[in-house]
Amino acid sequence: MQLTLHTDYALRVLIYLAQKDGELATISEITDFYRISRNHLVKVVHHLAQENFIHTTRGKHGGMRLARAAELIPIGQVVRRMEPNFDIVECFSNSNQPCTVTPICALKEVLHRAISEFLALLDQFTVADAVTQNQTTEQIFAVSQLRHTRSAKSKN
Repeated sequence: MQLTLHTDYALRVLIYLAQKDGELATISEITDFYRISRNHLVKVVHHLAQENFIHTTRGKHGGMRLARAAELIPIGQVVRRMEPNFDIVECFSNSNQPCTVTPICALKEVLHRAISEFLALLDQFTVADAVTQNQTTEQIFAVSQLRHTRSAKSKN
């Protein structure tokens, strides 16, 4: 099973915001930090806001922050809301032709169970669990801020 890039970026945004401890972060800041596509991240942030995982503020002093404490955001919930489907095999999709072995196949049931157990495991962890609070993390953010400051100065 592989999660979409959309879900990957959503989890990265939530982890980043959890580190900010309530401070606003911008899309530019996050794209610079992770070195990912701004266009794609805009869509992800919009989706996270629609799902009430984050609050966004427009304007010159705008940005985003977690809508609730990281301890209250289950990873399983994020994955369920960000993923378009869990059609890990062709026969899961209603839009495909029926499989010729459906009458004798028990694989679909096994895979449904595997997905359920996968999500149940993710439900046991929160965004806070995905964040390591240590000096290394603080140093990473400091380096990112330094890189962002240097790149802003070089543009002027």
